[in-house]
Amino acid sequence: MMARLNPPFRVFIAVALFACLAPAASASSSVPAPVARALAAAAIPVDHVAIWVQETGASRPRLAHNASASMNPASVIKLLTTYAALELLGPSYSWKTEAWTAAPLIGDVLSGDLVLRGGGDPKLTVENFWLLLRALRARGLREIRGDLVLDRHWIDGGDHDPGRFDGQPNQPYNVGPDALLLNFKAFRFFFVPDLDKRTVSVLSEPPSAALNVSSDVQLAEGLCEDWRAGLRADFSNNGHSAQASFSGAFPAACGERVWNVALLAHPAYVFGVFKRLWEELGGVFTGALREGPVPVGSRLLYTHQSPTLAEVVRDINKFSNNVMARQLFLGISAELAGPPGRSERSAAVVKGWAEQKGIKMPELILDNGSGLSRDERISAANLGRLLLSAYASPVMPEFMASLPLVAYDGTMRRRMKSDSVAGRAHIKTGSLAGVRTLAGYVLDRHGRRHAVVFFINHAGAVAGQPAQDALLRWVYEGDEECLPTPTRSGRRTSACAH
Repeated sequence: MMARLNPPFRVFIAVALFACLAPAASASSSVPAPVARALAAAAIPVDHVAIWVQETGASRPRLAHNASASMNPASVIKLLTTYAALELLGPSYSWKTEAWTAAPLIGDVLSGDLVLRGGGDPKLTVENFWLLLRALRARGLREIRGDLVLDRHWIDGGDHDPGRFDGQPNQPYNVGPDALLLNFKAFRFFFVPDLDKRTVSVLSEPPSAALNVSSDVQLAEGLCEDWRAGLRADFSNNGHSAQASFSGAFPAACGERVWNVALLAHPAYVFGVFKRLWEELGGVFTGALREGPVPVGSRLLYTHQSPTLAEVVRDINKFSNNVMARQLFLGISAELAGPPGRSERSAAVVKGWAEQKGIKMPELILDNGSGLSRDERISAANLGRLLLSAYASPVMPEFMASLPLVAYDGTMRRRMKSDSVAGRAHIKTGSLAGVRTLAGYVLDRHGRRHAVVFFINHAGAVAGQPAQDALLRWVYEGDEECLPTPTRSGRRTSACAH
């Protein structure tokens, strides 16, 4: 894959100093009263919390509590990954998945191997993969008499153990990165009740020649509460194919429900879906699965282009997609330093980019760039400085639009819906056991925009959401001493620190 890079952005933030009626105030280190009360009610000590608030364009923060402490950011580290990618690769960057062959095409018969070369596309969904295969059929290819060969050299995900993080290897969020990441490597099982026949059908997507599904699920009465509690699922695989068996009871009141599961390794998943979709498209394939590079002298049959980076970043941040974030993180070094993309190489590229912007982060630890990690660390102050830098960056519109809008979409769509902050803040959240975080921008009631970061690292962090909501509300309402004040000349100034 040829590099298609914009030159690295060199953003220098010019800070204007405005005249004030009173001496400039220093940043407060005390936690605002409503936030302190909410933390006390949740039994979270203030020394397990880091808060940083600064108005865009101001010379220093309005609030900095424990802001230099190195803390686990959970999913808000995605803001660093996506901002760096937007600047280093450019918003219009896209990924390529290519089909190659070294064999002759005689009529509609390929008398040799078909090679799929992955370019690390984070959004190669089954629909897009179907379009790729349909394009091959439209170009006259029907029967493949060789093997399906997968070229996966673009990304090196290392020895990824999907169960290492939390012991849940079948959870889709634990899927590791891959140069040919297809459909997030997940199967969707649909539980469809038929009230007339008193039966429950279990359907699977995408279609795969490597998956066998059996079901003996019975329709049940009662309320739809924890609908999975009444089901028994048995998942197994032998490395080449997988078996999913379901039994138990499913409440009719639930309607149709979906269960997402990751069962196969990347190559077996791609092979199974390819074989079934190719047959559905009227193609013939009886070959096996192999891995290897595109042979010398091969010719390109078709290139599938992914959505742009700006679109991918929106999916990553709006819905906190860990798998896509990991793909993007490794793709940074693959594109800028040459394949394969690796975590340690991408971490070095991102750190160098931040230092070039004048943001030194000695506390920064980047593991996989998604936040699904017990090792990643950053301070609230440095994440806040990155937010200010992003606001002054040419990629600000794409970056800000990727953050969930409070009460309206993404991971914030159900939060603070009847609150004054609703629709006034773009906020990314993060959560792990013992970690609750948020970061983003708040447009206050006076029309001033603030970068906001709030980290909680404590065993009782799950109870910290009211405190974080209280901070967003406090920033939105603003301090009285910071209200704009008219002068004799008619200009409006402020007693805030600028």
